Amino acid sequence: MTKGSDLLVAALENEGVDRIFGIPGEENLDVVESLRASSIQLVLTRHEQAAAFMAATHGRLTGRPGVCISTLGPGALNFSTGAAYAHLGAMPMIMITGQKAIKTARQARFQIVDVIASMKPLTKMTRQIVSAASIPTIVRDAFRVAMEERPGPVHIELPEDVAADEVDPSAAPIIAVHPIERPVAHPAALDRAAEMILAAKRPLIMIGAGGNRPRLVEALSSFVRRTRLPFFNTQMGKGAVTGGSNLYMGTAALSERDYVHRAIDQADLIISIGHDTVEKPPFIMGDGGPRVIHIGFTSANVEQVFFPHAEVIGDIGASLALLADRLGGKLDPDPELLNLRLEILARINDRADEDRFPVTPQRIVHDVRKVMPDDGIVCLDNGMYKIWFARNYRTHVANTLLLDNALATMGAGLPSAMMAAILHPERRVLAVCGDGGFMMNSQELETAIRLKLNLVVLILDDSAYGMIRWKQAVDDFPDFGLTFGNPDFVQYAQAYGAKGWRIGATEDLVATLEAAFNEGGVHVVAVPVDYAENTRVLVEELRGHVPEIEPA
Repeated sequence: MTKGSDLLVAALENEGVDRIFGIPGEENLDVVESLRASSIQLVLTRHEQAAAFMAATHGRLTGRPGVCISTLGPGALNFSTGAAYAHLGAMPMIMITGQKAIKTARQARFQIVDVIASMKPLTKMTRQIVSAASIPTIVRDAFRVAMEERPGPVHIELPEDVAADEVDPSAAPIIAVHPIERPVAHPAALDRAAEMILAAKRPLIMIGAGGNRPRLVEALSSFVRRTRLPFFNTQMGKGAVTGGSNLYMGTAALSERDYVHRAIDQADLIISIGHDTVEKPPFIMGDGGPRVIHIGFTSANVEQVFFPHAEVIGDIGASLALLADRLGGKLDPDPELLNLRLEILARINDRADEDRFPVTPQRIVHDVRKVMPDDGIVCLDNGMYKIWFARNYRTHVANTLLLDNALATMGAGLPSAMMAAILHPERRVLAVCGDGGFMMNSQELETAIRLKLNLVVLILDDSAYGMIRWKQAVDDFPDFGLTFGNPDFVQYAQAYGAKGWRIGATEDLVATLEAAFNEGGVHVVAVPVDYAENTRVLVEELRGHVPEIEPA
């Protein structure tokens, strides 16, 4: 006979799971015991939210679901933000939560909330396991659902008495994993798209979040090479094709009046690859604007700001290869768009060498790029600086700038960087956090040190919730209610056993980051940041007061 918890762990091993993140409770103790005797590592975190962010980032970087575990009630509800993060960000993840016994009720309603109902709007699937014999099939189905397009989180609730139940293993066999091939777009849709592209005078490619899957890197790069069309990307599409390409026009960090919108306004056709409308709109469709072709795994969500004129639905990689067959050698990039590219990139790089202190965000991005190798991974939290990293940070390898432009939650930067460091211990990994976002999960420094990670955390210190403060200025409200005090981040890091640094001059940032990376271990580098001038410029841009771009 085999316990339900043993079946669960065997099913997870069958799916290739090697780590589970989270904080178990007394309702999970059978599962914990089964994990102890398994090949799976239990990684304790200091908050369930951080465990969910780590599991979601595992899914984002590998295409395979990360797994996290919590107890019932308060622990399970702490997964909610991580579930929404994975749901909007299309990251495959499995959440396993405990529950009181369902065959008896010896503790009445103590700690019991309806977690299944609370998870329903935040997941692709949520199920309570009521029979130990059903565990292998439910686990297999959970991984299938989490991974199929559009990827996302799945929740499983395992009551403690079901976990402890014994079952004949012959009555509950582990289900073999088999490959699933995705359908390819219909030839008529490919022909229609090719005709529209060949008829356009200034076609422009846009790569969105759905195009930034690990398996699509070569397919997208090949499509750009074969068609020779200029491209830009959304924030979450950044890095799907190298930013070093001479066809790269930039990143849409704002919805309108950003530098790259000069190119969008000149285009007569946008080939939108993998755009997901969970992202803040990279441009606003309207009458008189460019026509749009949507290429995606699934049909486009028609929104007020996005309503494509044609669609190519199917596996993106295979569909792009077939579309390139119809276009190869027949297109030449528009010279006006390519000339505009130089002007856009020159404007983006403006002030990147400025020596003012506190440091400007452009200089921070410039210096971070200098110390990060091509395969180094930068994980952003959420804040004002995200606009400048999206605009200015040039990526050369896919999935080396991780940012969230869907839920856009604070607190994910450090846990996502920890997951990147676990998966890629040979690479440099940098978490970039505002002081507000860092403090929301700063307790995970202890987890990072316990795991002996090599990780540098760069804290941008302005003692304020800077993004909201900027929006306050855009809306002409007085500066009020968004500033706070901070701990001494050097001493804070040292209290956890990390090494702390504070930047006292702009020219010290590169040397300090290099020293931290070279030493290894966990380092916290605090740098005062000046958003004042950049806030003023962004306010002017959003009001339409953008000076003409001068040629480089």
